[in-house]
Amino acid sequence: MITALTRVVEHIEAHLGEELDVAGVARAHGTTEYHLRRMFSSLVGMPLSEYVRRRRMTVAAAELVGDEEMLTIAVRYGYGSTEAFARAFQAVHGVAPSVARRDGGPLRTQPQLRFRLTVEGSIPMDTRITDRPAFRLVGHAARVPLMHRGANPAIQAHIAALPATEHARLKDLSDTDPAGLLQVSADVDPDYTEGSELTYLHGVARALDSSVPDDLDVVEVPAGTWAVFRTSGPYPDALQTTWAATATDWFPANPWRLRLGPSIVAVLDRAEDFSTATCELWLPVEREPQP
Repeated sequence: MITALTRVVEHIEAHLGEELDVAGVARAHGTTEYHLRRMFSSLVGMPLSEYVRRRRMTVAAAELVGDEEMLTIAVRYGYGSTEAFARAFQAVHGVAPSVARRDGGPLRTQPQLRFRLTVEGSIPMDTRITDRPAFRLVGHAARVPLMHRGANPAIQAHIAALPATEHARLKDLSDTDPAGLLQVSADVDPDYTEGSELTYLHGVARALDSSVPDDLDVVEVPAGTWAVFRTSGPYPDALQTTWAATATDWFPANPWRLRLGPSIVAVLDRAEDFSTATCELWLPVEREPQP
């Protein structure tokens, strides 16, 4: 994974004015575009597309000191007009390119990334791998913004709007693993961009041959392998820390990669006020091919 990410960064530097072929780079290193984008975002803290834009505007800023026409610079870095280039430039640097050319700044530089493997993982991760047949996730779904840290107000409002009797009804419908009431995130942006929309479902897992009430939303889950991470502590901080550690510690050290599918959180036990909880994080995975 570290090699693949390094090659992506090198490819970006060599082709700053061209469309980035993430899928091609991923294939060349035995992984998938989906996994590569998710790992990049988790490790770097920004989407791959945002890093590309920042690097383009960093290098372009250095070329503004000369007399070259603005349109020539814009085209060189993949923009069809000076207006589009100016919008991207201002979004990164906070000033228009004409101001940067006149005053020399202020500019916000994005250094080229370098990935290095460091020895961490002194705290063992409680993980198991399980194969599951196809099943359904059923419950109440809503479109919500993605948040990396802290409680999500949109999710809290969605759950609070459900009557207590509905939680009990859903729990009674659970008849397969993951057991109990579940927090499901589906249709997540591959770049894991904070603020992007995802489908959140408050519900349960139900066997494929079990009936589903007509008033409930359904997420179909194909058969596949899952990595299950158990975590305990302050909620949701401990869960979010474990989620981040899957990218920094677990995936780089294990022969698995993320595959398309929903991520699932099963709350096994919790305090009355939900200040602490024991959870299982279910992530859909597949084996990395052998080199």
